[in-house]
Amino acid sequence: MSRSQEMAHIARQADGSYSANWGVHVLKSAFQPIFAFSEGKLRAAAYEGLIRPFREGKPASPGAFFSSIPAGEQGAVESVARSLHLLNAAACIDRSAFIFVNFDPRHFDGALSIHKALTTMREALGEARDVLAPERIVCEITEQKTLTESSLLDFVKALRNAGYRVAVDDYGAEDSDMRRIQALRPDVVKFDSAWVTRLMGSAPGIALLNEMVRQFTDMGTLTIFEGIEQGWQLDIAEKAGVSMVQGFVLAKPELAPTSFGVFSAVEPFGNSAPERSAPETAAPATPMQSNEPDIPVAPNRRMEARPLRPTRVFGKRTG
Repeated sequence: MSRSQEMAHIARQADGSYSANWGVHVLKSAFQPIFAFSEGKLRAAAYEGLIRPFREGKPASPGAFFSSIPAGEQGAVESVARSLHLLNAAACIDRSAFIFVNFDPRHFDGALSIHKALTTMREALGEARDVLAPERIVCEITEQKTLTESSLLDFVKALRNAGYRVAVDDYGAEDSDMRRIQALRPDVVKFDSAWVTRLMGSAPGIALLNEMVRQFTDMGTLTIFEGIEQGWQLDIAEKAGVSMVQGFVLAKPELAPTSFGVFSAVEPFGNSAPERSAPETAAPATPMQSNEPDIPVAPNRRMEARPLRPTRVFGKRTG
């Protein structure tokens, strides 16, 4: 059986990892761990796949690379990137960990485009010899207002029907809308890193973060604070009750194959597969559970808190 156009760009390397060719660029996967709070410790629960382009053997800017892709090819490049991450995750990431991959909903405005993307993902999972099950894949989408709400709901429904979990990325950006989040019923909400950083700089901001985490917890939705770069931010995140954290203070992204095998995975979603119903009727995620041994994976996590510099609370949340 011949490979699809997207999968034809990908080849396995001598070290067991996979890379892809796109024009003059070679694309590689990097993974950054996402840590869950578990019994007073932080443990790796998931990994986000990040594309790293190279040109003539030298790293290139991901932003510049994607900006150079014609609009008509961007959906195909994203599909190649997702497939690359899935193959690399199956090859070098803990099999019990969850893998976050990115989708730009603007590329999926109809059933045909959605079907094509999901078919390519199934092909990648097949080549991975079923090492990575669909329920361990979390599809990150941005809450795009460029799409109608019905189109966005249809897209999320298709992801769920394929067995994947859904995360809304960059919550807290200027156009975030709690009502749309409630309609989508994602398994995970990832807070915008710039928003989180600004709110952590003032007592009213911290109170707002605490309230938002509480609201999502009441909905049965897991939460992630991104862009955590200081030890004192971890203390604020833990006190807020956020489910998971991600940032340089814990671990930087590494190219596949990674050294993250030293981390013990923890189960943040519970043991059941995601519901395959429409987003508005999807069952909420279960609370974080773990039967893992008590092994810390983030050394020096407890750091002396620094005084917070007051700043203006960023934006106004709708609710």
